[in-house]
Amino acid sequence: MAVQGSPSAHPQRFDLVVTGGLLADPLRDGPEPGDLAVHDGRIAAVGTPGTLDGHRHLDAGGLLVAPGLIDLHTHVYAPRTYLGVPADDIGVHQGVTTVVDAGSCGSDHWTDFSDNVVRPAATRVLSWLNISRHGLVHGRRELSRGPDDIDEAATEKVLRDHPDQVRGIKVRMSSSVLGDSGLAPLRAAKRVAARVGRPVMVHVGNEPPRLGDVLDLLGAGDVVTHAFHGKPGGLLGSEPEARAAVERGVRLDIGHGSASLSFTTAERALAAGFTPYTISTDLHARNTTGPVHSLVTTLNKLLALGLTPQQVIRCATLHAARVLGLDGELGTLRPGSAADLTLLRTADTAVTLTDSEGVTRTCATPLEAVTTLRAGAPVAPS
Repeated sequence: MAVQGSPSAHPQRFDLVVTGGLLADPLRDGPEPGDLAVHDGRIAAVGTPGTLDGHRHLDAGGLLVAPGLIDLHTHVYAPRTYLGVPADDIGVHQGVTTVVDAGSCGSDHWTDFSDNVVRPAATRVLSWLNISRHGLVHGRRELSRGPDDIDEAATEKVLRDHPDQVRGIKVRMSSSVLGDSGLAPLRAAKRVAARVGRPVMVHVGNEPPRLGDVLDLLGAGDVVTHAFHGKPGGLLGSEPEARAAVERGVRLDIGHGSASLSFTTAERALAAGFTPYTISTDLHARNTTGPVHSLVTTLNKLLALGLTPQQVIRCATLHAARVLGLDGELGTLRPGSAADLTLLRTADTAVTLTDSEGVTRTCATPLEAVTTLRAGAPVAPS
Protein backbone atom coordinates (compact mmCIF):
# COMPACT_ATOMS: atom_id res chain seq x y z
CA MET A 1 0.00 0.00 0.00
CA ALA A 2 1.46 3.34 -1.04
CA VAL A 3 1.31 6.23 1.38
CA GLN A 4 -1.80 8.35 0.84
CA GLY A 5 -1.59 11.89 2.13
CA SER A 6 1.57 13.88 2.45
CA PRO A 7 3.72 13.46 5.57
CA SER A 8 5.76 16.46 4.34
CA ALA A 9 2.71 18.61 5.07
CA HIS A 10 3.46 18.04 8.76
CA PRO A 11 7.06 18.99 9.64
CA GLN A 12 6.59 17.37 13.05
CA ARG A 13 5.55 13.78 13.60
CA PHE A 14 1.85 12.94 13.42
CA ASP A 15 -0.17 13.21 16.61
CA LEU A 16 -1.06 9.51 16.55
CA VAL A 17 -0.38 6.50 14.37
CA VAL A 18 -2.67 3.47 14.48
CA THR A 19 -0.36 0.56 13.74
CA GLY A 20 -0.54 -3.14 13.00
CA GLY A 21 -4.21 -3.37 12.04
CA LEU A 22 -6.17 -4.32 8.95
CA LEU A 23 -7.59 -1.19 7.31
CA ALA A 24 -11.25 -1.89 6.51
CA ASP A 25 -11.62 0.81 3.87
CA PRO A 26 -15.24 0.55 2.66
CA LEU A 27 -14.13 1.61 -0.82
CA ARG A 28 -12.05 -1.56 -1.14
CA ASP A 29 -13.10 -5.18 -1.53
CA GLY A 30 -11.64 -6.21 1.80
CA PRO A 31 -9.30 -5.27 4.65
CA GLU A 32 -5.60 -4.72 3.95
CA PRO A 33 -2.64 -4.36 6.34
CA GLY A 34 -1.69 -0.74 6.88
CA ASP A 35 -0.98 2.09 9.29
CA LEU A 36 -3.09 5.22 9.66
CA ALA A 37 -1.92 8.62 10.91
CA VAL A 38 -4.00 11.22 12.73
CA HIS A 39 -3.15 14.93 12.94
CA ASP A 40 -5.33 17.73 14.33
CA GLY A 41 -8.32 15.43 14.62
CA ARG A 42 -8.25 14.31 10.99
CA ILE A 43 -6.86 11.38 9.05
CA ALA A 44 -3.56 12.69 7.71
CA ALA A 45 -2.12 9.67 5.91
CA VAL A 46 -2.41 5.92 5.41
CA GLY A 47 0.46 3.73 4.37
CA THR A 48 2.17 0.37 4.53
CA PRO A 49 3.03 -0.89 8.01
CA GLY A 50 6.02 0.89 9.54
CA THR A 51 6.06 3.86 7.17
CA LEU A 52 4.40 6.45 9.43
CA ASP A 53 5.68 7.96 12.66
CA GLY A 54 3.80 9.69 15.43
CA HIS A 55 4.14 11.15 18.90
CA ARG A 56 1.90 8.33 20.07
CA HIS A 57 1.12 4.89 18.69
CA LEU A 58 -2.01 2.82 19.11
CA ASP A 59 -1.48 -0.91 18.62
CA ALA A 60 -4.30 -2.32 16.49
CA GLY A 61 -2.69 -5.71 16.02
CA GLY A 62 -5.31 -8.31 15.14
CA LEU A 63 -8.06 -5.70 14.73
CA LEU A 64 -10.06 -4.22 11.88
CA VAL A 65 -9.58 -0.45 11.63
CA ALA A 66 -12.84 0.86 10.20
CA PRO A 67 -14.24 4.34 9.71
CA GLY A 68 -16.25 5.38 12.73
CA LEU A 69 -19.57 3.55 12.73
CA ILE A 70 -22.66 5.66 12.02
CA ASP A 71 -26.05 4.71 13.47
CA LEU A 72 -28.56 6.31 11.13
CA HIS A 73 -31.63 5.76 13.36
CA THR A 74 -31.56 6.30 17.13
CA HIS A 75 -33.53 8.12 19.85
CA VAL A 76 -31.31 10.18 22.14
CA TYR A 77 -33.58 13.00 23.32
CA ALA A 78 -33.25 12.12 27.00
CA PRO A 79 -34.97 12.91 29.29
CA ARG A 80 -37.53 14.99 27.35
CA THR A 81 -38.97 11.97 25.51
CA TYR A 82 -40.06 8.62 26.87
CA LEU A 83 -37.75 6.80 24.44
CA GLY A 84 -34.58 8.86 24.90
CA VAL A 85 -31.26 7.32 25.92
CA PRO A 86 -27.99 9.22 26.50
CA ALA A 87 -26.15 9.59 23.21
CA ASP A 88 -22.78 8.41 24.50
CA ASP A 89 -24.29 5.24 25.99
CA ILE A 90 -25.14 3.99 22.49
CA GLY A 91 -22.45 6.03 20.75
CA VAL A 92 -18.76 6.18 21.59
CA HIS A 93 -19.18 3.74 24.49
CA GLN A 94 -20.40 1.10 22.00
CA GLY A 95 -17.98 1.77 19.16
CA VAL A 96 -20.22 4.26 17.34
CA THR A 97 -18.87 7.72 16.56
CA THR A 98 -22.01 9.27 15.04
CA VAL A 99 -25.65 8.78 16.01
CA VAL A 100 -28.55 10.34 14.17
CA ASP A 101 -31.65 11.03 16.21
CA ALA A 102 -34.63 9.99 14.10
CA GLY A 103 -37.47 12.35 14.83
CA SER A 104 -37.45 12.57 18.62
CA CYS A 105 -37.30 16.33 18.15
CA GLY A 106 -39.39 18.65 16.01
CA SER A 107 -39.09 22.36 15.32
CA ASP A 108 -40.68 23.36 18.65
CA HIS A 109 -37.86 21.82 20.70
CA TRP A 110 -34.79 22.12 18.45
CA THR A 111 -32.99 24.65 20.65
CA ASP A 112 -33.42 22.50 23.76
CA PHE A 113 -32.29 19.39 21.88
CA SER A 114 -29.22 21.17 20.54
CA ASP A 115 -28.24 22.66 23.89
CA ASN A 116 -28.83 19.57 26.02
CA VAL A 117 -28.12 16.64 23.69
CA VAL A 118 -25.97 17.68 20.73
CA ARG A 119 -23.45 19.96 22.44
CA PRO A 120 -22.61 17.95 25.59
CA ALA A 121 -22.12 14.61 23.83
CA ALA A 122 -18.71 13.18 23.01
CA THR A 123 -20.50 11.31 20.22
CA ARG A 124 -21.35 13.32 17.12
CA VAL A 125 -25.14 13.79 17.23
CA LEU A 126 -27.03 14.63 14.05
CA SER A 127 -30.78 14.85 13.49
CA TRP A 128 -33.61 13.79 11.27
CA LEU A 129 -36.01 16.57 12.32
CA ASN A 130 -39.56 15.30 12.80
CA ILE A 131 -42.12 16.84 10.43
CA SER A 132 -44.31 16.97 13.54
CA ARG A 133 -43.54 20.24 15.29
CA HIS A 134 -43.37 18.53 18.71
CA GLY A 135 -41.68 15.29 17.66
CA LEU A 136 -42.08 12.62 20.33
CA VAL A 137 -42.12 15.02 23.28
CA HIS A 138 -45.86 14.53 23.79
CA GLY A 139 -46.02 10.81 22.98
CA ARG A 140 -46.28 8.45 20.08
CA ARG A 141 -49.21 9.91 18.09
CA GLU A 142 -47.38 13.00 16.93
CA LEU A 143 -49.30 13.25 13.64
CA SER A 144 -52.81 12.34 14.78
CA ARG A 145 -54.17 15.92 14.95
CA GLY A 146 -53.68 16.67 11.29
CA PRO A 147 -52.46 20.14 10.21
CA ASP A 148 -52.11 21.33 13.82
CA ASP A 149 -49.13 18.99 14.23
CA ILE A 150 -47.12 20.42 11.33
CA ASP A 151 -45.49 23.80 10.85
CA GLU A 152 -43.72 23.65 7.50
CA ALA A 153 -42.22 27.12 7.78
CA ALA A 154 -40.71 26.46 11.22
CA THR A 155 -39.37 23.09 10.10
CA GLU A 156 -37.76 24.65 7.04
CA LYS A 157 -36.20 27.39 9.16
CA VAL A 158 -34.52 24.88 11.48
CA LEU A 159 -33.07 22.99 8.52
CA ARG A 160 -31.78 26.19 6.93
CA ASP A 161 -30.37 27.60 10.18
CA HIS A 162 -28.65 24.38 11.31
CA PRO A 163 -27.52 22.52 8.18
CA ASP A 164 -24.51 20.93 9.88
CA GLN A 165 -26.65 19.18 12.49
CA VAL A 166 -30.03 18.65 10.78
CA ARG A 167 -29.51 16.36 7.82
CA GLY A 168 -33.08 15.59 6.78
CA ILE A 169 -36.70 15.12 7.84
CA LYS A 170 -38.31 12.17 9.62
CA VAL A 171 -41.94 11.15 9.22
CA ARG A 172 -43.64 8.10 10.71
CA MET A 173 -46.14 6.59 8.29
CA SER A 174 -48.01 3.88 10.17
CA SER A 175 -51.59 3.64 11.38
CA SER A 176 -50.69 3.86 15.07
CA VAL A 177 -49.20 7.33 14.53
CA LEU A 178 -51.30 9.03 11.91
CA GLY A 179 -54.91 9.00 13.05
CA ASP A 180 -56.82 10.22 10.00
CA SER A 181 -53.86 12.13 8.53
CA GLY A 182 -53.15 9.62 5.77
CA LEU A 183 -50.40 10.59 3.35
CA ALA A 184 -50.61 14.32 4.10
CA PRO A 185 -47.64 14.40 6.57
CA LEU A 186 -45.39 12.65 4.05
CA ARG A 187 -46.40 15.11 1.36
CA ALA A 188 -45.60 17.97 3.74
CA ALA A 189 -42.21 16.43 4.56
CA LYS A 190 -41.42 16.06 0.87
CA ARG A 191 -42.35 19.68 0.17
CA VAL A 192 -40.01 20.98 2.86
CA ALA A 193 -37.25 18.55 1.90
CA ALA A 194 -37.43 19.66 -1.72
CA ARG A 195 -37.10 23.31 -0.75
CA VAL A 196 -33.94 22.70 1.32
CA GLY A 197 -32.43 19.89 -0.74
CA ARG A 198 -32.41 17.24 1.98
CA PRO A 199 -33.76 13.66 2.12
CA VAL A 200 -36.70 12.24 4.01
CA MET A 201 -36.51 9.21 6.30
CA VAL A 202 -39.83 7.38 6.40
CA HIS A 203 -40.80 4.99 9.18
CA VAL A 204 -43.00 2.23 7.77
CA GLY A 205 -45.01 -0.26 9.80
CA ASN A 206 -48.63 -1.24 10.13
CA GLU A 207 -50.84 -0.21 7.24
CA PRO A 208 -52.66 2.01 6.39
CA PRO A 209 -51.32 3.84 4.52
CA ARG A 210 -50.38 1.14 2.08
CA LEU A 211 -46.61 0.79 1.74
CA GLY A 212 -46.80 0.94 -2.05
CA ASP A 213 -48.50 4.34 -1.84
CA VAL A 214 -45.76 5.58 0.52
CA LEU A 215 -43.00 4.31 -1.75
CA ASP A 216 -44.54 5.99 -4.78
CA LEU A 217 -43.99 9.40 -3.13
CA LEU A 218 -40.26 8.84 -2.45
CA GLY A 219 -37.32 9.75 -4.61
CA ALA A 220 -33.56 9.42 -4.89
CA GLY A 221 -31.82 9.76 -1.53
CA ASP A 222 -34.92 9.16 0.60
CA VAL A 223 -34.72 6.40 3.21
CA VAL A 224 -37.22 3.72 4.18
CA THR A 225 -36.42 2.63 7.73
CA HIS A 226 -37.85 -0.59 9.26
CA ALA A 227 -37.79 -1.92 5.69
CA PHE A 228 -37.39 -5.54 6.84
CA HIS A 229 -40.13 -5.76 9.45
CA GLY A 230 -42.40 -8.80 9.68
CA LYS A 231 -45.74 -7.02 10.04
CA PRO A 232 -48.63 -7.42 7.58
CA GLY A 233 -48.02 -5.72 4.25
CA GLY A 234 -44.38 -4.77 4.18
CA LEU A 235 -41.71 -4.84 1.51
CA LEU A 236 -42.68 -8.14 -0.08
CA GLY A 237 -46.35 -7.17 -0.10
CA SER A 238 -45.51 -4.18 -2.32
CA GLU A 239 -42.76 -5.72 -4.39
CA PRO A 240 -43.35 -3.89 -7.70
CA GLU A 241 -43.38 -0.50 -5.99
CA ALA A 242 -40.37 -1.46 -3.88
CA ARG A 243 -38.33 -2.48 -6.91
CA ALA A 244 -39.23 0.72 -8.70
CA ALA A 245 -38.32 2.78 -5.63
CA VAL A 246 -34.91 1.14 -5.27
CA GLU A 247 -34.24 1.64 -8.97
CA ARG A 248 -34.83 5.39 -8.64
CA GLY A 249 -32.49 5.65 -5.64
CA VAL A 250 -34.63 5.11 -2.55
CA ARG A 251 -32.47 3.55 0.20
CA LEU A 252 -33.60 0.61 2.35
CA ASP A 253 -32.56 0.81 6.01
CA ILE A 254 -32.76 -1.87 8.70
CA GLY A 255 -33.98 0.23 11.66
CA HIS A 256 -34.05 -2.84 13.93
CA GLY A 257 -36.11 -1.52 16.85
CA SER A 258 -38.32 -3.51 19.18
CA ALA A 259 -40.59 -4.73 16.38
CA SER A 260 -38.96 -4.07 13.03
CA LEU A 261 -36.33 -6.67 12.15
CA SER A 262 -37.63 -10.08 11.15
CA PHE A 263 -35.01 -12.66 10.21
CA THR A 264 -37.63 -14.46 8.11
CA THR A 265 -38.59 -11.31 6.20
CA ALA A 266 -34.96 -10.30 5.75
CA GLU A 267 -34.03 -13.73 4.39
CA ARG A 268 -36.90 -13.62 1.90
CA ALA A 269 -36.04 -10.05 0.93
CA LEU A 270 -32.36 -10.85 0.42
CA ALA A 271 -33.30 -13.84 -1.73
CA ALA A 272 -35.52 -11.55 -3.78
CA GLY A 273 -32.64 -9.13 -4.33
CA PHE A 274 -33.49 -6.48 -1.72
CA THR A 275 -30.25 -5.69 0.11
CA PRO A 276 -30.17 -3.09 2.89
CA TYR A 277 -28.32 0.05 1.90
CA THR A 278 -27.80 1.02 5.53
CA ILE A 279 -27.91 -0.84 8.85
CA SER A 280 -29.26 1.07 11.83
CA THR A 281 -30.69 0.18 15.22
CA ASP A 282 -33.64 2.37 16.27
CA LEU A 283 -32.08 2.11 19.73
CA HIS A 284 -34.20 3.60 22.49
CA ALA A 285 -34.95 3.16 26.18
CA ARG A 286 -37.10 0.07 25.62
CA ASN A 287 -34.70 -2.07 23.58
CA THR A 288 -31.13 -1.40 24.74
CA THR A 289 -31.25 -4.56 26.88
CA GLY A 290 -32.82 -6.54 24.04
CA PRO A 291 -33.50 -7.36 21.37
CA VAL A 292 -31.33 -4.62 19.80
CA HIS A 293 -28.47 -4.03 22.29
CA SER A 294 -26.12 -2.09 19.97
CA LEU A 295 -25.21 -1.26 16.40
CA VAL A 296 -22.43 -3.86 16.38
CA THR A 297 -24.91 -6.52 17.53
CA THR A 298 -27.21 -5.47 14.69
CA LEU A 299 -24.33 -5.76 12.22
CA ASN A 300 -23.76 -9.28 13.50
CA LYS A 301 -27.39 -10.16 12.77
CA LEU A 302 -26.83 -9.25 9.14
CA LEU A 303 -23.64 -11.32 9.15
CA ALA A 304 -25.75 -14.22 10.38
CA LEU A 305 -27.99 -13.71 7.34
CA GLY A 306 -25.07 -14.02 4.93
CA LEU A 307 -23.67 -10.53 4.43
CA THR A 308 -19.88 -10.24 4.63
CA PRO A 309 -17.98 -8.18 7.24
CA GLN A 310 -16.99 -5.70 4.53
CA GLN A 311 -20.64 -5.35 3.44
CA VAL A 312 -21.95 -4.62 6.93
CA ILE A 313 -19.12 -2.17 7.64
CA ARG A 314 -19.88 -0.41 4.37
CA CYS A 315 -23.58 -0.16 5.30
CA ALA A 316 -22.74 1.50 8.64
CA THR A 317 -20.00 3.80 7.34
CA LEU A 318 -19.75 4.81 3.68
CA HIS A 319 -23.42 4.30 2.83
CA ALA A 320 -24.67 6.04 5.97
CA ALA A 321 -22.37 9.00 5.26
CA ARG A 322 -23.74 9.22 1.73
CA VAL A 323 -27.32 9.26 3.03
CA LEU A 324 -26.36 12.16 5.30
CA GLY A 325 -24.61 14.06 2.53
CA LEU A 326 -21.30 13.70 4.39
CA ASP A 327 -19.39 11.41 2.06
CA GLY A 328 -15.73 12.40 2.29
CA GLU A 329 -16.07 13.77 5.81
CA LEU A 330 -17.39 10.61 7.52
CA GLY A 331 -17.52 6.93 6.64
CA THR A 332 -14.11 6.77 4.98
CA LEU A 333 -10.42 6.23 5.68
CA ARG A 334 -9.34 8.77 3.08
CA PRO A 335 -6.82 11.41 4.20
CA GLY A 336 -8.51 14.68 5.04
CA SER A 337 -11.62 13.09 6.54
CA ALA A 338 -12.56 13.24 10.21
CA ALA A 339 -10.44 10.91 12.36
CA ASP A 340 -13.47 9.01 13.62
CA LEU A 341 -12.50 5.34 13.77
CA THR A 342 -13.89 2.10 15.17
CA LEU A 343 -11.50 -0.74 15.96
CA LEU A 344 -13.22 -4.11 15.73
CA ARG A 345 -12.21 -7.61 16.71
CA THR A 346 -13.48 -10.67 14.86
CA ALA A 347 -14.34 -13.17 17.58
CA ASP A 348 -13.90 -16.91 17.09
CA THR A 349 -16.83 -17.91 19.32
CA ALA A 350 -20.27 -18.14 17.74
CA VAL A 351 -23.17 -16.17 19.24
CA THR A 352 -26.91 -16.73 19.08
CA LEU A 353 -28.83 -13.60 18.13
CA THR A 354 -32.53 -12.78 18.45
CA ASP A 355 -34.66 -10.67 16.12
CA SER A 356 -37.69 -8.54 17.00
CA GLU A 357 -40.00 -11.56 16.85
CA GLY A 358 -38.01 -13.85 19.14
CA VAL A 359 -36.54 -15.86 16.25
CA THR A 360 -32.85 -16.77 16.54
CA ARG A 361 -29.95 -17.14 14.15
CA THR A 362 -26.26 -17.90 14.78
CA CYS A 363 -23.34 -15.69 13.83
CA ALA A 364 -20.20 -17.82 13.61
CA THR A 365 -17.64 -15.00 13.71
CA PRO A 366 -19.20 -11.94 15.33
CA LEU A 367 -17.63 -8.51 15.42
CA GLU A 368 -16.81 -6.83 18.74
CA ALA A 369 -16.04 -3.15 19.29
CA VAL A 370 -12.68 -2.68 21.03
CA THR A 371 -11.79 1.02 20.76
CA THR A 372 -13.41 4.16 19.37
CA LEU A 373 -11.52 7.21 18.16
CA ARG A 374 -13.59 10.35 18.03
CA ALA A 375 -11.76 13.19 16.28
CA GLY A 376 -8.55 11.26 16.90
CA ALA A 377 -9.09 10.78 20.65
CA PRO A 378 -9.43 7.16 21.83
CA VAL A 379 -12.48 6.14 23.86
CA ALA A 380 -12.74 2.62 25.25
CA PRO A 381 -16.21 1.07 24.84
CA SER A 382 -17.90 0.38 28.16
